Amino acid sequence: MFEFSLYTFRERWQLFVGSILTVAVGVGLMQASLRVLIAAQDPPVPAGASVIEAARIRESYDGATTLMGMTMLLSAFLAIFVVSSTFAFTVAQRRRDLALLRLVGGSKRQLRRLLLSEALLLGACGAVLGVPVGMLALRVQIWLTKELGFLPQDFTVSPSGWVVLATAAAGVVIALLGVRAAAWRAAKVRPLEALRDTGAARQVMTPARWVVGLLLAGVAAGLVVLAQAVGSVAALVVAMGFAMIGAVALSLLSPLVVPLTSRVFGFVLRYSTLGRIAEANLREGVRRSASTAAPLIVLISLVLGLFGALSSLTKAAAQEQLDTVNGDLIVRSTGAEAGRVSTVDGVAVASPEIEVPMALTMTVLNADSGEPEEEKYYSGITAIDPAAYQRTHDVSMLAGSLADLSGDTIAATLISEHRAEIGTTASAELDGRTLALRLVGTMPEGLASGESFLVPLSVVPPDVLAGAPAETVVVLADGADPAAVTKTLRGKGFEVSTVADWVASTSARREQDDVGIMVVLMGLAGLYTALAVVNSVVIAYAARRHEFATARVTGLKRVQVVRMALIESCAVTFIGLFLGGLVVAGTLLGVGAATGSALGTPVVAVPWTLGSILAAGAFVVTSVTSVLTTLSATRPRPVTLVAARE
Repeated sequence: MFEFSLYTFRERWQLFVGSILTVAVGVGLMQASLRVLIAAQDPPVPAGASVIEAARIRESYDGATTLMGMTMLLSAFLAIFVVSSTFAFTVAQRRRDLALLRLVGGSKRQLRRLLLSEALLLGACGAVLGVPVGMLALRVQIWLTKELGFLPQDFTVSPSGWVVLATAAAGVVIALLGVRAAAWRAAKVRPLEALRDTGAARQVMTPARWVVGLLLAGVAAGLVVLAQAVGSVAALVVAMGFAMIGAVALSLLSPLVVPLTSRVFGFVLRYSTLGRIAEANLREGVRRSASTAAPLIVLISLVLGLFGALSSLTKAAAQEQLDTVNGDLIVRSTGAEAGRVSTVDGVAVASPEIEVPMALTMTVLNADSGEPEEEKYYSGITAIDPAAYQRTHDVSMLAGSLADLSGDTIAATLISEHRAEIGTTASAELDGRTLALRLVGTMPEGLASGESFLVPLSVVPPDVLAGAPAETVVVLADGADPAAVTKTLRGKGFEVSTVADWVASTSARREQDDVGIMVVLMGLAGLYTALAVVNSVVIAYAARRHEFATARVTGLKRVQVVRMALIESCAVTFIGLFLGGLVVAGTLLGVGAATGSALGTPVVAVPWTLGSILAAGAFVVTSVTSVLTTLSATRPRPVTLVAARE
């Protein structure tokens, strides 16, 4: 069977080009991402750096490692999905050849071995091509992560032979996993039904497709409900899971929507002959339409779903800051200068918040198991004046009170997976000293990146406070002129902004990080989608040469056939965008529920601009590919194709 697979692979290499490129891109991206991930996990720490400095250097690399981890996960998912859908369509196009093999004595087992052998060859070719692709992808990823600020400019990656071998092997496994379902499904079809295109061979919505599609749709619906129960930060992870699972579910169920959409297009174009023919072709070619729409569903679901979730959480974090900070101005300075803010005329309350270079070790309890876990923290530790802080912030406490924050004490904001009992002692390393800080209060996890730990100013030595960055929340006295106070503060050398402007600038920095993440992930998803769509259209339209020739001998001109195919491609693109939009709506619904439970009002950011760009790009890709492929398929004289044997 392997020799027969090799012969088929040589003779019909055009059917496998798209899948080979998909595996090559997947192997290359996983190779590049894994190498960056390994290098970023062991960042260079200068000799003589303190524990806190070393920890902060490592934390600065966390964004890159998270991004590379997401890229690897997405690469593997998209590669398996695209190879699976593309190869399933390829098998469907070859069902008569496979039926003849069965009729001349081939068994189901031999047919499966044939297809899996083709997958092995496909994966091997993709793995080999993936090595140079990985070298190019590595350069691009390092450049992108440096430009987007995730990595320093002097970041380098060392060669790693085992990574190349591991990702090449992963490429072969991806090909086998992607083809396995199509091979088993093809072996179940009776050969006579495949030859006559009846029965199970003609059926697109198989029982397995129904079961898996509905099961995944149920799981996706459960994730929307789960998003309301988990923390607002964990909702992002749930949203990404929903986008992936929802995309696969609607891709499997897409053949149900194709006939309905074709009728809508038929109603719109009922006065056009080409429109009515395109409608009939859509109803007849459900498998073809679903195979083309599937990658578009994934593109819209993942890119818009993830970006919408990120943007919604950023918008909600900004709203949370506006709701919790009760001040008029924000003054930036050093700790040494922060005390002068309260002496300015017109300032009623000045609440300094000074970032402290402290290493904190604290024993927390796992919220699920109740087991103690020792955690270390090196950032997010802020020194405050408790009385002024409570006057300038709406603070909700889970336990304890900020009124007890005096002496060697600490208040904590812990993630939802951790909890701590009041009275717990935390060990803090500060300026060469070790302090025992008693926990006097815990606060709920928030959306905004803010203070994770609060300590009183008296705990921190004055010389440490003097050189630390500070932000002071200012409440103006009754009748004070904000413009005059702002002018006075700026005259004393302070950087001053309103609370609204401060929140907007903080939100803008988060949005910049969101855009950076999406630049990497959207480019990846867009590349896979383009490969999958072009491959599906090329395979489908190349097999329709006889159909196009028949249409031409019955009176249609070549340009009319091209226009008919263009109408079909636009309809299929609309189907993909519509179903992908449903997944995005579900993702935003879950995020909205999570932000609503945190803020009392749902906050959702709909990515209209990005959605319009993706939709326009999708129509361009499918339309251009459709026109070029149809022109190629209609180049021969129609009589020669109609008279030729299949």
